[in-house]
Amino acid sequence: MKILLLNGVNLNMLGKRDPALYGRDTLAQLENKVISYAAERGAEVVCRQSNCEGELVDILQRTDCDGIVFNAGAYSHYSYALRDCIECLSVPVAEVHMTNVDKREEFRRTDVLQEVCAARFCGKGVQSYLDAVDFLIGK
Repeated sequence: MKILLLNGVNLNMLGKRDPALYGRDTLAQLENKVISYAAERGAEVVCRQSNCEGELVDILQRTDCDGIVFNAGAYSHYSYALRDCIECLSVPVAEVHMTNVDKREEFRRTDVLQEVCAARFCGKGVQSYLDAVDFLIGK
């Protein structure tokens, strides 16, 4: 199984952005943890990140993976372009958030991607990503 790990806006700032909330791992460290975890379960992970909404759409549309772990960041709360793109995909998308967005600021409680994703994992930091990998692998 091949999984696309796609991180969106501001996820490249992990390790610098509010470590009390998001932890001290950098994006590269998070990606390596997910790659290792998936490899132990027989899956390959390809990692991508972009701060640009249109580029995220392009990456999703071009994927040749069997499933997608996607943290769209703030785009989750208002990007109908990403929502429409995910709805058209023929592979499952597991939405991920490191924090529990349902218990944060009011604007974060709106999630336009949730209903078109196969599953949603949030509030567990890096573990949210690992749970998404397990979901996609079916374990």
